Amino acid sequence: MLWLKDIKKAYKVGDIVTVALDGITVAFRDQEFVSVLGKSGSGKTTALNIIGGLDRYDSGNLIIKGKPTKDFKDKDWDAYRNNSVGFVFQSYNLIHHLTIVDNVELGMTLSGVKGKEKKQRALDVLERVGLKDHVHKKPNQLSGGQQQRVAIARALVNDPEILLCDEPTGALDTTTSKEVMDIIRNEAKDRLVIMVTHNPDLAHTYSDRIIEFEDGKIISDSNPYDESPDSLSFKLKHTKMSFFTALKLSFNNIRTKLGRTFLTSFASSIGIIGIAVILSLSSGFQKQIDAFQTDALSEYPIIISQSAVNLSEEALRESQGNQNNGEVGDQLYVFDASESTIVHQNNFDDAFLDFVSQMSPADVSSIGYGYLMNLNVIRKATDGYQTVSLGSSASGGVGGGGLSTFPIQHNQETQSFFERSYDLLSGSFPSTYTDMVLVVDSQNRIDVSLLESLGLPSDVETMDYDDIVGLEMTWVPNDAFYEETAVGTFVPRQNLEAMSDAQGAINLRVSGIVRLQEGSAINLLSSGLVYSDELSKVILENSMDSQIVAAQMSKNTSVFTLQPLTDEEKEQTLQLIGGSNKPFMITIYPTDFQATDRISQSIDEFNRGRSQDNVIVYTNLADTITSLTRNIMDGITIVLIAFASISLVVSLIMISIITYTSVLERTKEIGILKALGARKKDITRVFDAETFILGVFSGVLGITIAYLITIPVNALIYQMAGLNNVAQLNPVYAIYLIILSTTLTVLGGHIPARMASKRDAVIALRSE
Repeated sequence: MLWLKDIKKAYKVGDIVTVALDGITVAFRDQEFVSVLGKSGSGKTTALNIIGGLDRYDSGNLIIKGKPTKDFKDKDWDAYRNNSVGFVFQSYNLIHHLTIVDNVELGMTLSGVKGKEKKQRALDVLERVGLKDHVHKKPNQLSGGQQQRVAIARALVNDPEILLCDEPTGALDTTTSKEVMDIIRNEAKDRLVIMVTHNPDLAHTYSDRIIEFEDGKIISDSNPYDESPDSLSFKLKHTKMSFFTALKLSFNNIRTKLGRTFLTSFASSIGIIGIAVILSLSSGFQKQIDAFQTDALSEYPIIISQSAVNLSEEALRESQGNQNNGEVGDQLYVFDASESTIVHQNNFDDAFLDFVSQMSPADVSSIGYGYLMNLNVIRKATDGYQTVSLGSSASGGVGGGGLSTFPIQHNQETQSFFERSYDLLSGSFPSTYTDMVLVVDSQNRIDVSLLESLGLPSDVETMDYDDIVGLEMTWVPNDAFYEETAVGTFVPRQNLEAMSDAQGAINLRVSGIVRLQEGSAINLLSSGLVYSDELSKVILENSMDSQIVAAQMSKNTSVFTLQPLTDEEKEQTLQLIGGSNKPFMITIYPTDFQATDRISQSIDEFNRGRSQDNVIVYTNLADTITSLTRNIMDGITIVLIAFASISLVVSLIMISIITYTSVLERTKEIGILKALGARKKDITRVFDAETFILGVFSGVLGITIAYLITIPVNALIYQMAGLNNVAQLNPVYAIYLIILSTTLTVLGGHIPARMASKRDAVIALRSE
């Protein structure tokens, strides 16, 4: 450390000693000297550190244009180097993956100069140093002298107050040295130029002031400077590097190492490839399942019964808690099964029935109402009239004698219930509520008991369609079908022929024979005769005013046996004779698979605010099945993604190592950026930008490779299972995976980037 009488302060950075004299700063190496170009009294008075390191220097006595630097922060010194000082290095210190124009623009980029102005100023200063014809070249395409001119142009482009030249001709031949010194002397007309040199002749030829050192002491000063107060105003313009600029620097660096970049990106994309392929298969199979379910389950109705049985939550917990892992004792355990269930009675009041009838036709194609009602049906056979013993009916279910009902068309623009699900074998689909249809099984079979009920020959093996199609029968009103006895009971009348002409009788006809379509998911109509729910409503309206119904309503005994009835038994008897218009089951058929959820949501909305006893409990078969398959697929996908994610962790570690390697390779670039005024934040941003580019490229590469993999995978699945185009990556998933790749890569590289920002500028510049 030097302490001489006319030196205000001295400090050391690396092997360069910088001394603050009266108003200027002089730099030298041991036993060498410095020379000062320019007028010492030109007002260019300042004190500075050549490269950096002021965090290790007590700057309490250092004054710049009247402004004390005692409270300067790192960003203030960064701004000062960028705005007020230009550096010309002996080894040029150019960034080789940038063009010479980009090298020159770098300092202006940090000071926030706009694009067009920055470009023009760079071209102008390159023309001033004689490189107009080389602006599109890179540093390694230039000679040593030309590279030094680029360094001078970079130092001058921000119009600094001071130009510091450290051995600017040390690596040049004599002729080139003279050309470079002429440029520097020309610039000394407008600014202070301080040059360190080993060449005394060069100093004496070009310098206005020479300070000589020998053995660590100042031995002469050709033009001493008299200190005078400086009241000039001084404001710092802080530097800032945009993320776009950082991206450009990093992209140019990556472009010089395409092979390594590709291998790095491929290695880090392996995890993305695995997850992308898994998601492709998962979403593809789920689409296949959904398509199958949409087609197969679209016919599944929502069923609402008067009595809904659910397993109680408490019983479910107990049953799960009492598992004994397969160990069985030597005793029997007695339990009451009824305690493990909850029987909920749905109240089909007028409000709910109105709600159902007003459901949107866009969601509901048909509605079926099931009534426990015996039909009073007779028909004329070859040997006279006979009763057709078809028993009670149920919508969507079989009655006691093979009779069931089909739903009422709710949406007139959709296909009818039969047209959607059944093939017509003979005759026609029902066109009026008096038309009945015979449903046969997949083998065209008809139950012998139905033939016996209809009075048809039952000792035959086959029949023609025409033996059934066109068959006629008559429904008889209660008052014509039943008569009251002397003891107050009701019995069927014996004169069946008279019944056929009774007032209110309805003639019925079998209009056609149908069979469930091949591939249809569910058969809601059992084999046998079926009739319309609309006919049920007509019969109910007629029966409500009959004598037998009136009698049963007024008594607590059976109108058939005079036996006492409970309230529940009385209600059942009324239903059988058509004395109750409350259905025991409602079946709602959706227009399509998606409508099922909307219907469920509307029922849930209806239940909102109602007491627990008055809510409507329903069964959504389609939702139950789809939830099961979806949960299984989701579980498989999660497990596979968890395994594939291990490679993402490996990629994260690998990116950290690669970024650290890049930091080591670009150490000199870090020093150059800091010399030009880049902040720690800017250095971090450069390497974050590099990992950002790698992350995006890795993500895109991974998605591309995953897409290419799905081609042979789809071909293999089609060959083995006959499923076409199963593996399909959702574009949304692809975007998410690219974002995930980018985020993880940036996170993995951020710590090495922070390490880079803390590197000492002088040490960084000395690295090779």
